[in-house]
Amino acid sequence: MKKETGKTIRELGYFASLGISVALAIFIGLGIGLWLDKKFGTQPVLLLVGLAFGIAAGFSNIYRAGQKGKKY
Repeated sequence: MKKETGKTIRELGYFASLGISVALAIFIGLGIGLWLDKKFGTQPVLLLVGLAFGIAAGFSNIYRAGQKGKKY
């Protein structure tokens, strides 16, 4: 396999996994918020805060991928 082809396949794999990493960030934020809500009895406040942090982390992943994509 040519060196360029291998590099292209690696980049494609990185960008293909972007959706999974965004979804995971959101679900982890939701999970932590839900757990904290149960622990402190503050339903749904911390769940919403965790969701907001998860969404922010997801968009951060998208932004970093865009910056990486600008290199190529």
